[in-house]
Amino acid sequence: MENKSNQQSRRSFIKSGAIAAAAFTIVPRHVLGKGFLAPSDKLYIAGVGVGGKGYSDLKSFHTSGKAVINFLCDVDDRRSLKARQDYPTAKYYKDWRELFDKESKNFDAVCVSTPDHNHAITTLAAMQLGKHVYVQKPLTHDIYEARILLDAAKKYKVVTQMGNQGASDDGVRQMQEWFDAGVIGKVHTVYCWTNRPVWPQGIPWPTQAAEIPKELDWDLWLGTAPQKNYVDKLVPFNWRGWWDYGTGALGDMGCHLMEGPFTVLGLNAATSVEASVGSVYVDEFKRGYFPESCPPSSHVILNFPATAKNKSAIKLHWMDGGIQPERPEELGPNEVFGDGGNGMLFIGTKGKMMAGTYNQNPRLLPTSKTQEVKVKQKYDRVTGSTNGHYAQWVEACLAGYGNKELSSPFEKAVPLTEALLMANLAIRSYDIKIQKDGKDIFPGRNIKLLWDNAQMRVTNFEEANQFVKRNYRAGWTLGV
Repeated sequence: MENKSNQQSRRSFIKSGAIAAAAFTIVPRHVLGKGFLAPSDKLYIAGVGVGGKGYSDLKSFHTSGKAVINFLCDVDDRRSLKARQDYPTAKYYKDWRELFDKESKNFDAVCVSTPDHNHAITTLAAMQLGKHVYVQKPLTHDIYEARILLDAAKKYKVVTQMGNQGASDDGVRQMQEWFDAGVIGKVHTVYCWTNRPVWPQGIPWPTQAAEIPKELDWDLWLGTAPQKNYVDKLVPFNWRGWWDYGTGALGDMGCHLMEGPFTVLGLNAATSVEASVGSVYVDEFKRGYFPESCPPSSHVILNFPATAKNKSAIKLHWMDGGIQPERPEELGPNEVFGDGGNGMLFIGTKGKMMAGTYNQNPRLLPTSKTQEVKVKQKYDRVTGSTNGHYAQWVEACLAGYGNKELSSPFEKAVPLTEALLMANLAIRSYDIKIQKDGKDIFPGRNIKLLWDNAQMRVTNFEEANQFVKRNYRAGWTLGV
């Protein structure tokens, strides 16, 4: 029987040999020219953030049969455990910067599934290395970051995809076909709603610091965010409700629910936004003030101009925290509105249509029309529908930049991301407090923010622009 050190040595040799072999077969596809494939018919992927959604993303890529997961990176050994068990030959890093520095020649593409505040810095670094990128929604934490990634996609000519898998669902293509055929006429109003947040919001930041788990590199987890003590119940999920790290209910579900209206109506940049938010009272007539936390609920109205596809201005209502719009009269009293917790509703001059999360189960209203109305199929379906979103990206990467259509490349994902982050500008402005004549004044409430898209700024309330581009913590910079 081999001793333990020999077994370890053999495992190390096999692992290093496998990586070396992978490096030998990987040739950057742009070197070979358009239309040519690299010697390898597999896409070699490095995962950054490999627990939770990151794990399921990697599993979906691997299931396509055309991808090899050969590097794993996560700041938390607890969260990465299952991925390390499932992909034992993949080399593991804690710091994506070290991974990129040491192994850039040994992978083709990067999957980024970190908390929102570290999406952009990791993604841009990967693109600058010529790597294809798949990035979880929302694409970025700030509007400025989104615009930087759009410019990078054009400059580096890599294959890009945001992880809003409903963009590949059959449902959005069916709704496009109904709309293009004039079934509901011109659309003037859209509602999107969600039962999120399903994590704590509208609460004060914990005053009690906690012991950092030995498996977690807290400094790396913070990344671009301000230096703070570690607190309980932040990692791995509840960070979504804190502005330093997450983007609230809009960041979690906005890309899933607003994608349908963006694609169907050809929306781009909104011109204005207004919001109201749910209140938390801590005593009689004493409203809580928790500007670090996203609110428990909100209602946002984004105003979009007419588009080439829809010759009418559009009001898009966003509702979260369980708030829903009025049920359409055409919907039966016992019929489910949207999918129950989430949904989207299009109101046109000739009719209405709705769908659930990921654009699934699209229906005309009344729902009896769904089977009665027949229109010609106009848009190709993605093989596998929603689940095919991952294989679509893998195949596009193998084919090379510009050779295959994608459902959510950055050219589409950035305007969508910017819209939901613009909605967050109005929500965050609601809590801006100034002192005037010894009183607390909230000038961002009960106003409409006017947006200059070319300049990326609110023109009538300067204080809101602090949220367009945040300051990174010392030692962390966006490499532009």
